[in-house]
Amino acid sequence: MKENIVTFLLAGGKGERLFPLTKDRTKPAVPFGGAYRIIDFTLSNCVNSGFRKINVLIQYKSHSLQRHLRLGWNIFDMQLGEYIDAVPAQQRMGDDWYKGTADAIYQNLYNLDDESSVSEVLILAGDHIYKMDYNDLVDAHRNSGADLTVAAVRFPKKESVQLGVIEVDKDNNVIGFSEKEIDSHTIPNDPESVFASMGIYVFNPKVLREELNEDSNKKTEHDFGKNIINQMLKKKRKVTLFDFKDKNNNKPNYWLDIGTLDAYYDANMDLVRVDPVFNLYDKTWPIRTHQEPFPPAKTVFAGDDHKDRTGLVLDSLVASGCIVSGGRVQRSILSYNVRINSFSNVEDSILLEGVNVGRHSKIKKAIIDKDVNIPENTVIGYDPQEDKRRFFVTETGIVVVAKGTKV
Repeated sequence: MKENIVTFLLAGGKGERLFPLTKDRTKPAVPFGGAYRIIDFTLSNCVNSGFRKINVLIQYKSHSLQRHLRLGWNIFDMQLGEYIDAVPAQQRMGDDWYKGTADAIYQNLYNLDDESSVSEVLILAGDHIYKMDYNDLVDAHRNSGADLTVAAVRFPKKESVQLGVIEVDKDNNVIGFSEKEIDSHTIPNDPESVFASMGIYVFNPKVLREELNEDSNKKTEHDFGKNIINQMLKKKRKVTLFDFKDKNNNKPNYWLDIGTLDAYYDANMDLVRVDPVFNLYDKTWPIRTHQEPFPPAKTVFAGDDHKDRTGLVLDSLVASGCIVSGGRVQRSILSYNVRINSFSNVEDSILLEGVNVGRHSKIKKAIIDKDVNIPENTVIGYDPQEDKRRFFVTETGIVVVAKGTKV
């Protein structure tokens, strides 16, 4: 029964490769898609799946995330045994903060003591974009009789250098794990693909305790993939793989670890396509979040005598509270309360909450963080050398204007 399943959601990552977006916030709290935070997708999966005993393990720069959880996810009924608890690193097991994914759970095993008859422990990552019914995963785990089930998705072998790869036999029993290797083990009967770990695990509680206690006494990285899985395999524990694929066409489902700024930009830009890979408008699987009481978005046309001051939005996502007053927005994402003033032009860009774009400004292929004020006549994204002198620029040329920047 799902009411006997306890969930741990790992949400303490620094997200160093997303800097400067993670300068003041942890990676799961980074805004995404105009209206959401990255963690909203995993939490929505939990709620839509009926999993309502959730421990969110936090550590670095967690204030923004805690506030978001308090305002947007206070939807559980304690009288029914439901909860979502933000659990900070507390040094309960020694003088160390969380030293790895496995150590984070190890330091919080006491949370299981408060739960009677826990059937399974579900461990999730809070920094991925995907939709999954966790009931399918748990059912597969129970049917296999495994001690641990690991969720994985198929990726091209050429991308394995960026992934944690799970090696399986022909029956999808896990026989090995490697991370970021050029020559990773491929899928049986599919030599061009690998199984990439999604950082999602279903454990039998007794096995989880035993493995984490053993790992805690070793000098390891205390990581589920690198250490716990291989430790279990050496002892011939039964570890199986859950292939995250579409039931209708047998193709891999959408899953993305937003590990870099370029990946973050590409994932957001996919949302403005006519037919995006990831569908935000699926009414059968709603994505919850916290929304401030902003008014509806608005465009402003100055009248026939000022046709060059037409508030125009094309192929874009525009959140509540935005005003496009005589400016042009194309293939872009505007988060809450963004202001686009007259004669300005924004293309292929992501503007986070509270950004103000002054008159006659031009912005292209940029990520502008929260509350940045763009003065009149500012040009961003058109001169690579000038952009690099003033801002952070990715390898592919995406300009990132950090929160608090005086442009």
